[in-house]
Amino acid sequence: MRNLKLLKSLQSSELQGPGSPQCLSLRVDAGTVLVASQYSIAEFNPQTGQVVSEGSLTAEGYLPADGSGCVVGLQDLAELESACLATAGGDVVVFDLDTGRLECVGSVATGLTAMSWSPDEELVIFTTGEETIIMMTKSFEPITEFAIHQDDFGEGKFITVGWGKKETQFHGSEGKEAAQRKAQNVKPAAEWDDRRPRVTWRGDGQVFAVSGVCPWTGARKVRVWNREGVLQATSEPVDGLEQALCWKPSGSLMASTQRHPNKHSVVFMEKNGLLHGDFTLPLRKDQAKVKELLWNNDSKVLGVWLEDLTAGEDGRIDTCVQLWTVANFHWYLKQSLDFGTDPSQAPVCVCWDPERPLRLHLVTRGRTYLAYDWGWTTERSQWTGALDDADVAVIDGDKILVTSFRHSTVPPPMCSFELQLSSPVNQVTFLCQPQRTNQLAAFTANGNIAVYGQDSGGEPEKVANGFRTVTRPLVLQKTFSVAFHQQAPLSLRHLLWLQGDLFMAVGSGLLPTSSALMVLCPGQDADTLSVRCRLEVDGVVISLVRRCSTQSLALQLEDGRIRKLLWDCAELSLEEWRDSSGCLVNFPVPCPQMALCSVDGQECALGLTDRARLFAADVELASNVSSFAVCDDFLVVTTHSHTCRCLRLSALGLKGLQAALARDGGQNDETLRRVERGSRVVTVVSQDMRVVLQMPRGNLETVHHRALVLAQLRQWLDSLRFREAFECMRKLRIDLNLIYDHNPKVFLENTRTFLAQLDSINSINLFLTELREEDTSSSMYPRPEGRPQLRRQAHISGRKKVDVVCDALRGTMEAADPNKFCLSILTAHVKKTTPELEIALQKVHKLRANPPEGDGGVNAEEALKYLLFLVNVNDLYEHSLGTYDFDLVLMVAEKSQKDPKEYLPFLNTLKSLEINYQRYTIDKHLKRYGKALIHLSKSGEEHFPEALQLVKEQKLYSQALRLYPPDGAHYKALSRAYAKHLLDRQQAEQAGLLLWRCGELDGALEAFAAAASWRNAVCVAQQIQMSDDKLALLARDLAGKLSEQRRYTEAAVLLDQYAKDYEEAILVLISGAAWEEALRLIHTHDRADITETDLKPALFEAASAQTFLVEMQAAAFSRHRTRLAVVRQRKEDKARMNVPEDDGPDCADAELYSEASGVTSASEYSHSNSRVSSRSSKNRRKAERKKLSLKEGSPTEERALTYALGEIVTSVDKMREEVRALLEALVLFRSDERAEELQLVFQEALRAMEEAVPEVWPQGARGGRAPLMGPSSTANSITASLQQPPPASQQDVEISTPPTMRSAVKWKLDLFETNSPFVFV
Repeated sequence: MRNLKLLKSLQSSELQGPGSPQCLSLRVDAGTVLVASQYSIAEFNPQTGQVVSEGSLTAEGYLPADGSGCVVGLQDLAELESACLATAGGDVVVFDLDTGRLECVGSVATGLTAMSWSPDEELVIFTTGEETIIMMTKSFEPITEFAIHQDDFGEGKFITVGWGKKETQFHGSEGKEAAQRKAQNVKPAAEWDDRRPRVTWRGDGQVFAVSGVCPWTGARKVRVWNREGVLQATSEPVDGLEQALCWKPSGSLMASTQRHPNKHSVVFMEKNGLLHGDFTLPLRKDQAKVKELLWNNDSKVLGVWLEDLTAGEDGRIDTCVQLWTVANFHWYLKQSLDFGTDPSQAPVCVCWDPERPLRLHLVTRGRTYLAYDWGWTTERSQWTGALDDADVAVIDGDKILVTSFRHSTVPPPMCSFELQLSSPVNQVTFLCQPQRTNQLAAFTANGNIAVYGQDSGGEPEKVANGFRTVTRPLVLQKTFSVAFHQQAPLSLRHLLWLQGDLFMAVGSGLLPTSSALMVLCPGQDADTLSVRCRLEVDGVVISLVRRCSTQSLALQLEDGRIRKLLWDCAELSLEEWRDSSGCLVNFPVPCPQMALCSVDGQECALGLTDRARLFAADVELASNVSSFAVCDDFLVVTTHSHTCRCLRLSALGLKGLQAALARDGGQNDETLRRVERGSRVVTVVSQDMRVVLQMPRGNLETVHHRALVLAQLRQWLDSLRFREAFECMRKLRIDLNLIYDHNPKVFLENTRTFLAQLDSINSINLFLTELREEDTSSSMYPRPEGRPQLRRQAHISGRKKVDVVCDALRGTMEAADPNKFCLSILTAHVKKTTPELEIALQKVHKLRANPPEGDGGVNAEEALKYLLFLVNVNDLYEHSLGTYDFDLVLMVAEKSQKDPKEYLPFLNTLKSLEINYQRYTIDKHLKRYGKALIHLSKSGEEHFPEALQLVKEQKLYSQALRLYPPDGAHYKALSRAYAKHLLDRQQAEQAGLLLWRCGELDGALEAFAAAASWRNAVCVAQQIQMSDDKLALLARDLAGKLSEQRRYTEAAVLLDQYAKDYEEAILVLISGAAWEEALRLIHTHDRADITETDLKPALFEAASAQTFLVEMQAAAFSRHRTRLAVVRQRKEDKARMNVPEDDGPDCADAELYSEASGVTSASEYSHSNSRVSSRSSKNRRKAERKKLSLKEGSPTEERALTYALGEIVTSVDKMREEVRALLEALVLFRSDERAEELQLVFQEALRAMEEAVPEVWPQGARGGRAPLMGPSSTANSITASLQQPPPASQQDVEISTPPTMRSAVKWKLDLFETNSPFVFV
């Protein structure tokens, strides 16, 4: 639904030179034009009209001096810096553009009728007077020559397989008569046909077509040859086929014209010569002839060059050029250039620009050069609110197709209504006044302006069949003629309807590089618009836009400069466009599409270039935009990545718009929507949340963009318009939770307003059933960046959202009218996190007992039926049974599908039981074992065995102990059962406590002994007065268990005090390295001999082992530290040389390490690098450690080395207390050399590790990904910290954290310091 809008035009009058122009060619690289006449060839600068170079064709004898010669072809050869022309006399002349020298490169005695170069300028085709084709290379070397008219069809001849006869074939709408119809003889070519061949190339240069007059039939026929000169196909006989022929650059079709008895059509042919579609020209019978057809280079516009067949009353012939486009299989006449009847103004050469698709070049007979630049535009009404109909006007010849998208979406080529005019329309503009934006004005090819307004009638009339007119068509109010001398077609452009009878337009300036702004208004003649004021602009104006809300006018010059136009004063004036800081801003490049909007509170100009670059003043927002539109506070754009973006301008500055258009968008990004490839914005319906898109083939799609919908919903919810918000969300399938999540506090304060506006039980129930705990305002519909986030308040007392909303609405409904809102109240009970089915059932039961009065209430039957709709009938039956109300149970059971034989015997059995046992039976049936146990404990002593069995089966021990008195037999039985349960769960100490407090001392002793709780075991043994022998045996047994648990000191206490075996106690202490306690017992029992026999040997052996262990750990630490430095240096070298790093266990080479080396604190072990299923964090860390490999060159070597070094530091640091005890014992027994050696070794190991911590765990690698900041940081260090990859797992964080060394622990003896006053001999 786009129109062609004239951006600018260039007119260069009276190009110097003799004769009338006959051929035109363009020099795109130099920006000049080549014009050949019957006398000369000249190169002109179209901006100044000056001759750049010229060559005389008559002086060299190529054309006769009397002016009777003719140039049949002209082509610029960019590579050769020359031009090639062909004369009707048969000469092929090359014109050197640098020297101006003419050279004849060949001549054909029979003359030439046409010349056509291939698109790649490698081949040239000449047609001769003998109806032959000569194919040459670009150096004019002949390739082949063949006749135009051949009897053979060509290589693409159709093959008939002989299936059936013509009489038996299907002939479509023509009927069976077509089978007997004989082939009609084609008529000869028209009298006005020049009989010259027409040559056209396909866009890829692989094939070309020639249209020639057949010597046998006198009619035109089209033949297609390939690049080698081999005939491919011949067209079918087409009656009335005319001379024009042009191949569509995209290669699909050829265009020609055909004259029918009752119409004149443009027809299309395929490569095989068959017709494929057509459209009718708006011409009367025998009114005009089509001189040429011209496709532009992107195949979107077809130019039709027309010339009247008969002269007018003044004896002159009218000439016209029409521009046609196609969409949805309908051809639209978009522009009509009427050159009038002046012979000097009639075009003699017309061609499209080879680089700019929408630039048309013309040369008139009076040697005037014209260039027109068009751009695509969508003529839409300005958006000012709900009164605007969102009209879009489409130009189609002398009709304007208007579609009012607010009322209906009508697919083109249909429309809401048509406006018929007397002349073809070239431009449409809507009125830029609030509340009158549906009115439009049309600028026609004859220079008139037709004004259309809305009918002032009443409401739309209703039709008898039930239909009614939704919108009234616009009616013609006035037609103005413009008192402005138009030297050429389309002298006025960029027409704007400002107000009333006031218009503004742009015309040509006094210079080719200037423009004139003109305000048009009625003068003395009310039907004629005259120029009220005129302003000369230094530059060519390519766009003129107005913002309806602020009445601002802005224009853009062809170099991208933006100017603000002050028009609401006596004289027009321009001022430079500046931003809020006063800086001058312009578009960096010209933007054919332009609009005004407000960005972050500042008026801004938006522009879109032909190369999909979107600018906001001088800032490029995106480089892949295919279309855009501004609606209210939103910018809607479609991109070449097949997305539609909708961005709020007031919330985002220019930087925010850049960032939003650059990112891909997440799953819940409301600003982004995927659309079909090639979609473009047609219009946006203000306050209706609809975006109308047009697909490449022309059909329309209407989408409700999420950003527009959510913005409108938030606005409605803020203004407490719950009804509109609910209906919109229900229609567009927006989650209803947003009504509450948008602002919980406001919703809870206005529940009465919410219920009053909805005023529908079904709507309220739908809202309640949709409730869930998810906060949709942050998950599904998060506010876009730049919008203020509402402060979220936690629910009162930590209650859940669903419960809060249900209770709030239920309380409001119960206070307002519980009978009216009965079903909604039941819904609120059922929907809660823990459904209150019992309460809901009781309310239904209450309705049965007390039916409501009046018509607005709901009876018990309806309420129960509705409740069964919400809840599964079996669940509802179970919950009714849990109320212990048998009347309620029967009421539910009757509505269910249950067989009375199933539930009646069960209910009768329950009724016969004692009340507590009855409720126990019900609770047990419902698997409510806690309640069942409570009721069973009240049923009597005879049911205690059943209660004990229930406790054991359901493990209700703690609850059961609270139900019985502590001094009773039942309590003791429960304690024994509980203790047995604890013993089975390996909780022997707790079992012993239970047995001890209930008097089961023997069982308690066994439990304490099994748990190695020796103090409790000794207490119980003393309480039962165990004999000394048994007590000693118990002590030895417990001491053995404690020794296995490395609790040597406690084992020694048992052996010494209770087993009376101090020697064994001393040996246990020596084996546990408890040297001080062993000495105490030795001296207590006066056994100094044990010192020599057991203590000293064990002490010396422990010192040697400790020294060896420290040395091994220090050596391993040094080895790993050195290797780590090498690994990190190699990693830095690779990074410096930009060599990719394979880091981590998931790299491509990880499978090579099937046997990866694991690391421990002291040695290396081999672990399988298989996947481990981890069920806890401990197992997970263990599985991750197995992936680490110390093997040289492995991907995880650096992390494995760091982890191994950390383990070594931790294990050595833990030796401080043990080393201190060893040193003290060695000094006591005068083993100073061993002690000093151990201290020196351990001290050196600690020092080396403390020094290596900053090297192994550098400061930058600690603390995760936080960037390094501070006065000592450099740009490189900050960048490196920001680029640091995130940790792959929790283990990576642990590895990067240095181990803690306990420097405060005193382990060293000062006796061995060099300055110590003690000297040992």
